[in-house]
Amino acid sequence: MSDLTHTITVNATPQEAYEAIIDVRSWWGATNIVGRTDQPGADWFYLVPDIHYSKQHTAELVPGERVVWEFTDGYLDFIAEKGEWIGTTGRFDIASNGGQTQVTFTHEGLASGDECFDVCHDAWRHYITESLRQRIETGHGTMRTREEDQAALRQHAESQQLR
Repeated sequence: MSDLTHTITVNATPQEAYEAIIDVRSWWGATNIVGRTDQPGADWFYLVPDIHYSKQHTAELVPGERVVWEFTDGYLDFIAEKGEWIGTTGRFDIASNGGQTQVTFTHEGLASGDECFDVCHDAWRHYITESLRQRIETGHGTMRTREEDQAALRQHAESQQLR
């Protein structure tokens, strides 16, 4: 089983990509985040009531190269194993690529056999390939609304029933 991964290539410098990543509120949730996201060693929280809670520890910040978050606590309301993210790591690797910048996000420890993988893959796909990409290239990300998150969960539940 492999870790969840999404890669984007953007028209920006590695430093611009890095600065966008650590400005988490601008692409993952302006009102859903509490705490410093741009400081090594800081703990911060992400919350969508009745859906998702996670506590991140910013383990590593290397300007223009890497951002690493450790998921130290969490609760996913939509699966049986509510703490599936606890002990996993979110890693952003940033590299120059022919005049552009490649950003690879890996949710280490979240594998295809895990219960939340499909829903989490879809959510990370949105936040990395759409919202973060837009934030890097235009300065503004596109967060999903609570209603969009709930609709994605309903769609996933319906697809599971059809299997």
